[in-house]
Amino acid sequence: MLRKTFFCRIPFNNMKMKNLTLLSAIALLTFVVAGCGKGSKSSKSFDDGQLHGVAPSSKYNMTKPPGMVYIPPGMFHMGPSDEDVNYAFTARNREVSISGFWMDATEITNNEYRQFVYWVRDSIAATMLQYGKDVDGKFQIDWKKATTIKWGDKTTVEKIDQLILTPENRVFGKKEIDPSKIIYHSENFDLKEAAKKSNEGKPRSAFIVRNDVPAYPDTLVWIRDFSYSYNEPMTQRYFSHPAFGNYPVVGVNWNQATAFCDWRTQYLNAALDRQHKATESNFRLPTEAEWEYAARGGRSQSMFPWGNYYLRNKKGCLLANFKPGRGNYPEDGAFYTARADAYWPNDFGLYCMAGNVAEWTSSVFYEGAYNFMHDMNPDVRYNAQKTDPPRMKRKVVRGGSWKDVGYFLQTSTRTYEYQDTAKSYIGFRCVVDLSPNLGRH
Repeated sequence: MLRKTFFCRIPFNNMKMKNLTLLSAIALLTFVVAGCGKGSKSSKSFDDGQLHGVAPSSKYNMTKPPGMVYIPPGMFHMGPSDEDVNYAFTARNREVSISGFWMDATEITNNEYRQFVYWVRDSIAATMLQYGKDVDGKFQIDWKKATTIKWGDKTTVEKIDQLILTPENRVFGKKEIDPSKIIYHSENFDLKEAAKKSNEGKPRSAFIVRNDVPAYPDTLVWIRDFSYSYNEPMTQRYFSHPAFGNYPVVGVNWNQATAFCDWRTQYLNAALDRQHKATESNFRLPTEAEWEYAARGGRSQSMFPWGNYYLRNKKGCLLANFKPGRGNYPEDGAFYTARADAYWPNDFGLYCMAGNVAEWTSSVFYEGAYNFMHDMNPDVRYNAQKTDPPRMKRKVVRGGSWKDVGYFLQTSTRTYEYQDTAKSYIGFRCVVDLSPNLGRH
């Protein structure tokens, strides 16, 4: 029978050197006490000369992530489900295996993305207002105080003047937040680069990737995407009006979607750290293979998430939000986008894996990728830089959207968009690698 063993957890995120030194001293002292103490249950695991193991952290007890569903591991045939000669050049059918993961049941909504935007806004304002303190040369925000920021207060607005639109950019002199100033700063460790044989011996700092990404979505996409078309109301209302709160966010490019995933990771792990719980894996965009596997919902050879072969059910009702016929946009019940939980979910419990908005994946678009990718968790990725040619910035987009014809709703249809481009018909959802037993232990 395993005995209880004593362990000490040292949180890593945002740890300052002096705190690390203090915690190390405490850990060493505790170890000595545990090893030499008499009558302690924990000491028995250290004084009998046997191997008992030391847990890396406290007991794993995170609950099921809200709004996410578990996608079990399995095998499927990735690629076309029907005979189409065009697929032979970009998506040959092949058998691949996917490990289990958690995925958002719906596309990220305006309300959910707004939480990210507001967090970035508040963090910048709190820094300007000095709501916090300097620790080892780095400013740490006091979030309890940051939540009390009075945005309508004249004194507050004067103190954060750098965040406000300049006088020449104001309408009727109204002082509003400048969306271009809401910048999210991320820092990540590039594991794929660090794992390369050619990079052995390089310092850890060589693989830290730092990015500054504008958080606010591009609301002008509703006008920019369609020539000679009146869509101004969507530009003015879609992201700002509460009526669209549960609709999928759009106008977010691939870089912004990736930044959202990074923020979501840090936001969760900071909360777990405060509760002295084990931190978790990163939220991220799904790979192309993961997305297709999840969209099929266990129907390995089906054309659509609901099966074969039609876009209507037996009553003649359309099964997704897309462009039916020659352009009868409202026939499916939505003129533009629909609620993120509209229409029936697939067998995995995922909504709108076909239609509504197309979705970003983490995979780079390369026509011949299916010919050389691995058959276990295929992942063809390239972190394109700003100076790279446009061809290297193509990211796979899946699922079709409200403005697409039925062909793009097929689970195997591949298309792409450039990672620095935002569209009124592309959104995203997150995945995360967690225990499949969440909430059941």
